[in-house]
Amino acid sequence: MKKIIYLLLSVTALLYACEKITPGFLSDQMRYKDNAVYCKRGLPLVMSDRINTDESTPPVSFKLINFRDKATGKAAPPEFNTEYEVVVFKDGQSFNVNTDTTVEILNKKREKKMVKPMSFNEVSGQFVFNKASANLPLGNYAFDIEASNVAGKKLYKDFGQVTVADPDLDDYFTVEDNVSNAFNDVTNVATPMKVPKMTLTKVSNAGARLILKLSDKNGVAFNPKAGEIIKRGDRPIFERYARFNPVIITDTAMICDFEIAPFPLTEYDDGSTNWHHLMYYRIPSKFAKVDNFPATPGFSVNPRFAFVLKLEGTYLLEIRFTDVTKK
Repeated sequence: MKKIIYLLLSVTALLYACEKITPGFLSDQMRYKDNAVYCKRGLPLVMSDRINTDESTPPVSFKLINFRDKATGKAAPPEFNTEYEVVVFKDGQSFNVNTDTTVEILNKKREKKMVKPMSFNEVSGQFVFNKASANLPLGNYAFDIEASNVAGKKLYKDFGQVTVADPDLDDYFTVEDNVSNAFNDVTNVATPMKVPKMTLTKVSNAGARLILKLSDKNGVAFNPKAGEIIKRGDRPIFERYARFNPVIITDTAMICDFEIAPFPLTEYDDGSTNWHHLMYYRIPSKFAKVDNFPATPGFSVNPRFAFVLKLEGTYLLEIRFTDVTKK
């Protein structure tokens, strides 16, 4: 009887020894923290979360499979795999706010590259978007993931979706100050007016240009070229924050090619006062009529504003005085 038992134990041990043991672990529960990966198009850098491997045996590698339009199931548009020209800093180079003061110095550090707007990191599973993503179509895009490690491979259907959306205004534009006063030409007393309406409109993805327009309540622009918009004493104006190119003055606007975001690059400190990003102007009374203020004595319009534009491109910034009519 003992011999039979020993024989059975020996056979069992032999069977276990012959059975192939699969090394490692590859989880069925991999995931992103959020199922939706968001691309706010045109921003310089947007990165998704890493894939959570749920304690799968490292290293785990990933492949992006069947990237498609979620609504139709068709392959994602060709823009995702198209190369676009973007201006980037050369490897090992970065912007130095203290020394990079001219376009010539800046261009020694920069170069034009052809890049795809989206890449997928096969080590971390992260999606990475760059400013060429401004060319991507809006929409939702589904995808599958193939993961592999020492334990083998698994295909994860409908692993998540990429949502391409326009950035919110707050992502690239901040208003820090925006007021206006009616300034009595005789008594030099300032009386608060209605808060001007400040509107930023993106004209195109090209360049790095800001067009500043001051207009009356009907949208009629004041003419800075004709002296309808003047500076106030020694206080900072739009031109104070132009670093690389002189401000262009036209019949309707002041234009700054700022080269690199953000604009303004720095706060303005004259040694006695830190003006931050403030800009001060005056529209003389002979060019403007303020609602509910008498014609005599005249009242000039004294706007003060501050903002930060965080994204390159071409923009129109209109400051409209909702209680002023241009004469």
